[in-house]
Amino acid sequence: MKRIALALALALPLSACGLKPMYAGGASGTVVQGLSSIEVAPIEGKAGWLVRNALTDRLGAGGAGPKRYRLDVRLDDKLEGLGLLTDDTVARERRTLRARYQLVDLETGQIVLDATAGSDAGIDVTSSEYATIAAEQTALENLAKEVADRIVTRVALKLRGAAPTVP
Repeated sequence: MKRIALALALALPLSACGLKPMYAGGASGTVVQGLSSIEVAPIEGKAGWLVRNALTDRLGAGGAGPKRYRLDVRLDDKLEGLGLLTDDTVARERRTLRARYQLVDLETGQIVLDATAGSDAGIDVTSSEYATIAAEQTALENLAKEVADRIVTRVALKLRGAAPTVP
């Protein structure tokens, strides 16, 4: 009985901590509706194609509803050699994908959010050129998903902050 009373006493302050679920309201919630009203502008290059597809999947932007925002993204994709062996061959590479993105209100043309996101991955260079190229491509695909996740999270936080709060 004392344990239950202690658990309730400890849980009571948590209800007043101000934490609110990001996706409260489900599909009709403010954040979900805001995310689905974002149009993702085309992004240049293969990395851009991968990031745009990941963003479209995560935003639910494929729907035919009216669009209120446009997401403009510019990418910087770098592949650099890190570890050198005694014969001056590269033993390790690092692939870095950085994105600068802007969320633009289509009604006013105002930039609602201007931010960056990025991630990097290490790649072992093997004696097989095919294996190394495959590892570089896999790293790019994973980085595109990671960067898209970071962008969507930041945009969702912005949309949640812009939404009127209901007590």
